[in-house]
Amino acid sequence: MTIYETIKAAISVKQAAEHYGLKVNRNGMACCPFHNDRHPSLKLNEDYFFCFGCGAKGDVIDLVARLFNLSSYEAAQKLAADFGLDPKPPTAAVLPKPKHPYIRQFREDEMLCFRVLTDYLHLLEDWKVQYAPKTPDEPYDDRFVEACQMHCHIEYMADVLTVGDLEERVALVDELMKSDKISFLKEYTERKKKEVAHNGEEPENA
Repeated sequence: MTIYETIKAAISVKQAAEHYGLKVNRNGMACCPFHNDRHPSLKLNEDYFFCFGCGAKGDVIDLVARLFNLSSYEAAQKLAADFGLDPKPPTAAVLPKPKHPYIRQFREDEMLCFRVLTDYLHLLEDWKVQYAPKTPDEPYDDRFVEACQMHCHIEYMADVLTVGDLEERVALVDELMKSDKISFLKEYTERKKKEVAHNGEEPENA
């Protein structure tokens, strides 16, 4: 294993960024040091960084090479020295796992979140009309109650993904994906749509 592989297996991009003075927020975003960045546009994950502003990207060695104007080998040597590493092969437990570049993965996740949220939002809009009580004394249908309770919250999240700034969108997508909320909501919405089809009901907004 080369020194490059050893460094990348032992040190994450975020660790290096913080070690060399970059302020990384809880969403893994920082102001990019490679252009005049007033709002955090540099995304840092375990083994890859990408700037949504200037397009700078690479691994932990690329980051340090750009920060200090070094060659890749000099950057690897600096990392090894600063983190007290002996450039020998790491154990299997710390070998890096292949991942997609963050920007592509983020876009895929964002599209999935938006599609699931809007599908559920349309279902709530149907329920709000179809199951509204016809008289003041009529008991509330559970679906009408759910639509009243959830509509504004789901609409807000869909709006964030539509018109929110980058940091807001990244934070929301991370939250929805890591908590499995999107997987649950996707399955829930599909199940409810199948129940409607099975019962022969016709949403009024369809």
